[in-house]
Amino acid sequence: MAAIKAEYPGKLRTKSRHIKPGEEIITDAPTDNHGRGEFFSPTDLVSAAPGDCMLTITGIAAQRNYFNIGGTTFEITKIITDNQGRISEVILDFHFPARTYSDKEKK
Repeated sequence: MAAIKAEYPGKLRTKSRHIKPGEEIITDAPTDNHGRGEFFSPTDLVSAAPGDCMLTITGIAAQRNYFNIGGTTFEITKIITDNQGRISEVILDFHFPARTYSDKEKK
Protein backbone atom coordinates (compact mmCIF):
# COMPACT_ATOMS: atom_id res chain seq x y z
CA MET A 1 0.00 0.00 0.00
CA ALA A 2 1.27 3.47 -0.85
CA ALA A 3 2.48 5.72 1.99
CA ILE A 4 1.66 8.91 0.09
CA LYS A 5 -1.07 9.68 -2.42
CA ALA A 6 -0.90 12.75 -4.61
CA GLU A 7 -3.19 14.51 -7.03
CA TYR A 8 -3.05 17.34 -9.51
CA PRO A 9 -6.20 19.47 -9.06
CA GLY A 10 -5.02 21.85 -11.81
CA LYS A 11 -3.59 25.35 -12.10
CA LEU A 12 0.00 24.15 -11.44
CA ARG A 13 -0.84 22.94 -7.92
CA THR A 14 -0.34 19.51 -6.35
CA LYS A 15 -1.73 17.96 -3.18
CA SER A 16 0.14 15.12 -1.49
CA ARG A 17 -1.34 13.31 1.51
CA HIS A 18 0.68 11.11 3.86
CA ILE A 19 -1.72 8.23 4.47
CA LYS A 20 -0.88 7.30 8.08
CA PRO A 21 -1.13 10.69 9.81
CA GLY A 22 -3.34 12.20 7.11
CA GLU A 23 -1.15 15.30 6.77
CA GLU A 24 -1.23 17.16 3.47
CA ILE A 25 1.35 19.15 1.56
CA ILE A 26 0.22 21.52 -1.16
CA THR A 27 2.66 22.88 -3.73
CA ASP A 28 2.34 25.64 -6.28
CA ALA A 29 4.52 26.57 -9.18
CA PRO A 30 6.28 29.83 -8.27
CA THR A 31 5.06 33.10 -9.76
CA ASP A 32 8.17 33.35 -11.95
CA ASN A 33 7.25 29.99 -13.50
CA HIS A 34 3.57 30.57 -14.32
CA GLY A 35 2.21 29.62 -10.89
CA ARG A 36 0.39 31.25 -8.02
CA GLY A 37 3.25 30.92 -5.53
CA GLU A 38 0.84 30.57 -2.60
CA PHE A 39 2.58 27.47 -1.18
CA PHE A 40 6.04 25.92 -1.29
CA SER A 41 7.12 25.02 -4.80
CA PRO A 42 8.25 21.45 -5.52
CA THR A 43 11.84 22.69 -5.84
CA ASP A 44 11.51 24.38 -2.42
CA LEU A 45 10.62 21.01 -0.89
CA VAL A 46 13.48 19.26 -2.70
CA SER A 47 15.87 21.93 -1.42
CA ALA A 48 14.61 21.78 2.17
CA ALA A 49 14.57 17.98 2.43
CA PRO A 50 18.35 17.42 2.82
CA GLY A 51 18.54 19.96 5.64
CA ASP A 52 15.48 18.51 7.35
CA CYS A 53 17.02 15.05 7.06
CA MET A 54 20.40 16.23 8.38
CA LEU A 55 18.79 17.95 11.38
CA THR A 56 16.67 14.88 12.16
CA ILE A 57 19.70 12.57 12.05
CA THR A 58 21.73 15.02 14.16
CA GLY A 59 18.83 15.28 16.61
CA ILE A 60 18.71 11.48 16.93
CA ALA A 61 22.46 11.40 17.63
CA ALA A 62 22.14 14.25 20.15
CA GLN A 63 19.25 12.53 21.93
CA ARG A 64 21.14 9.21 22.01
CA ASN A 65 24.20 10.95 23.49
CA TYR A 66 22.27 13.16 25.94
CA PHE A 67 22.96 16.62 24.57
CA ASN A 68 20.68 19.27 23.17
CA ILE A 69 20.61 20.87 19.73
CA GLY A 70 17.20 22.47 20.24
CA GLY A 71 16.95 25.83 18.53
CA THR A 72 19.25 24.83 15.67
CA THR A 73 18.19 26.43 12.38
CA PHE A 74 19.28 26.34 8.79
CA GLU A 75 18.92 28.59 5.78
CA ILE A 76 18.59 27.35 2.23
CA THR A 77 19.87 28.99 -0.91
CA LYS A 78 18.43 27.34 -4.00
CA ILE A 79 20.17 28.06 -7.29
CA ILE A 80 18.04 27.65 -10.43
CA THR A 81 20.06 27.90 -13.63
CA ASP A 82 17.57 27.76 -16.44
CA ASN A 83 14.05 28.69 -17.38
CA GLN A 84 12.92 25.08 -16.84
CA GLY A 85 13.14 25.55 -13.05
CA ARG A 86 15.92 22.99 -12.61
CA ILE A 87 17.97 23.09 -9.43
CA SER A 88 21.70 23.31 -10.05
CA GLU A 89 22.83 23.83 -6.47
CA VAL A 90 21.47 23.82 -2.92
CA ILE A 91 23.43 25.57 -0.17
CA LEU A 92 22.52 24.78 3.44
CA ASP A 93 23.84 27.06 6.19
CA PHE A 94 23.33 25.60 9.67
CA HIS A 95 23.23 27.71 12.84
CA PHE A 96 23.66 25.83 16.10
CA PRO A 97 22.83 27.56 19.39
CA ALA A 98 25.73 29.27 21.17
CA ARG A 99 26.64 26.47 23.56
CA THR A 100 29.83 24.74 24.51
CA TYR A 101 29.92 21.43 22.67
CA SER A 102 32.47 18.75 23.51
CA ASP A 103 34.68 17.32 20.77
CA LYS A 104 32.57 14.14 20.91
CA GLU A 105 29.34 16.15 20.46
CA LYS A 106 30.83 18.09 17.53
CA LYS A 107 31.86 14.83 15.87
